[in-house]
Amino acid sequence: MTLTAMNIEVSYGPHRALRGVDLTAQAGEVTAIVGPNGSGKSTLLGAITGTLPFRGTVTLNGSDVAGQKPWQLAAQRAVLPQSSRVAFPFTVAEVVRLGLQDGISGADTQVPMQALARVGLASYADRTFDELSGGEAQRVMLARVLAQVWQPVVDGQPRWLLLDEPVSSLDIAHQLQVMQIARDFARAGGGVIAVMHDLNLTALYANRVAVLAGGQRIAFGTVAEVMTDATLSRAYGCDLRVSAPPPTDIPFILPHAATA
Repeated sequence: MTLTAMNIEVSYGPHRALRGVDLTAQAGEVTAIVGPNGSGKSTLLGAITGTLPFRGTVTLNGSDVAGQKPWQLAAQRAVLPQSSRVAFPFTVAEVVRLGLQDGISGADTQVPMQALARVGLASYADRTFDELSGGEAQRVMLARVLAQVWQPVVDGQPRWLLLDEPVSSLDIAHQLQVMQIARDFARAGGGVIAVMHDLNLTALYANRVAVLAGGQRIAFGTVAEVMTDATLSRAYGCDLRVSAPPPTDIPFILPHAATA
């Protein structure tokens, strides 16, 4: 099963933010979207999630999302935006319970606490959301989307986590924790699409990588296929070198010169 975006175009007035971008993500994998600021990463995810108007086609598990109601989509995929606001003084547990999908995991009262434990915040359940630090709030929102799709596969159909910069406010330990959660979800049969800035975390955890630049997809493939000097230097407009320390051969990326 796949989540497929075909020929996606998004415009903001006269500015074309995306120019015919294609992306196919497989269930069982973590697919990362990388690129410089303004390349269209979050815009592409916004088109995929339906939060932005777009031209093109998005299919989820073989069905066009244009023909599905919001509650049908919510039962299949959960979306973590870059930032979230809570207008009322909800507790952390109440915020996480907002992610429950009635009839799927809504009847399981243990899911919110299990999701909070998964992100390392079980003891925060009774705190109010506005007491949290930025990193804590980001992890609570991750718990909310995990609760929404707690079972990665339902009736043979994969469910999806769509994550926009999920580690942007986190220290290194919690970055690794969140990326491991994404990997575990994929290994259990679900699918993950994540907008990422950190190329080294991407190399560690992604199965496939799409590189965007100037509103276009300039590369797509495995980490080894995409994480090359030429591709990354072209995308980011500076001289980058990709290395692979033994014995893992996992690439790591270092800037050599910040020249345009």
